[in-house]
Amino acid sequence: MGIIGFIARRFVRMFVSLIAVSILAFTLLQMAPGNFADIQRATSGATGMAGGDMQAVAGEFASRYGDDVPAWQQYLIFMRGALTWSMGPSYRYPAQNVEDLIAQGFPISATLAVLAVLVALAISIPIGVLAALRQRSLWDTGSMFVLTMGNALPNYLVGVFLVLIFSGWLRILPAAGWSGPEHLILPVIALAVGPLAVLARYVRSAMLETLREEYVTAALAKGGRYRVVITKHVLRNSLVPLVTVSGPMLAALMTGTVFIETLFRIPGLGLAFVQAATSRDMPLLMGTTLFFAAILMVTNLIVDLVYGLLDPRVRAESGRKPRGTRNRRTTAGPDPASDSEEGSRPVGQVLG
Repeated sequence: MGIIGFIARRFVRMFVSLIAVSILAFTLLQMAPGNFADIQRATSGATGMAGGDMQAVAGEFASRYGDDVPAWQQYLIFMRGALTWSMGPSYRYPAQNVEDLIAQGFPISATLAVLAVLVALAISIPIGVLAALRQRSLWDTGSMFVLTMGNALPNYLVGVFLVLIFSGWLRILPAAGWSGPEHLILPVIALAVGPLAVLARYVRSAMLETLREEYVTAALAKGGRYRVVITKHVLRNSLVPLVTVSGPMLAALMTGTVFIETLFRIPGLGLAFVQAATSRDMPLLMGTTLFFAAILMVTNLIVDLVYGLLDPRVRAESGRKPRGTRNRRTTAGPDPASDSEEGSRPVGQVLG
């Protein structure tokens, strides 16, 4: 019952958090000056809905979010639709419902995020391993310096540089669009630079900590081959903590592609969020905000569960002790789950 209780508690916490996010987002939208109709009139329909279209859907909008409908009732109407996945039409795109726009845009944003994390992992792991094995060497110092610089640059600035170089000067890649594999290269690289730097430094820190463990020294003292000990023991145990970072990082990228999608004109959920914010499209803005928050929370829950499968000590802490570990200690290498006792030691090393 331990793991079931843990999941139940997390779902209750997620539900309460989503309610708090929805109240905060709706309150801020109500406090902001102006509304969609005012922006529409000021821009002469440039936000996407002409006068005839507005008249056609004015009745439905008025019944949901009209001036004669109290704010609390507007909130309840939207939340009832959100719970049943029927949030009604968007102001900006009256022919489409909010849930349909989310379903169309999220796979694109998720594709960018997954590819960016895969690229970051493929490059960061060998860089971090070599930096740890050659500590204080020119490779270690130089690679960490370059990665620190890359981590300091925001992804949209990296994207601008990539466009100037590969689209403006070399003219070998398209600057914007979403119609072929070639349109994936620049946005994926721009998104992968920051995670690459963080993951490489995290791998280096975990490797250095694992190399100091007693079981590594014992394996080498017993005549174990250095390469075998490094690959089968040190590297394997050092990569387990990456689950802690990669999961939330993937969720953050899924919900944080706003600038990249806007820069490269990619029709993902991030671009829809920006357009909803600029045109004060309340249903679409509320829908994307809640969806982003739900993705972050669900991903964090999945990471916790996967981490519990990889490390039995996490299962023990959640109330479900694995067999055979009641009266003995587990000695499976470094314990990233014990970061709470030492102030998140690996993460502190990375940030330091």
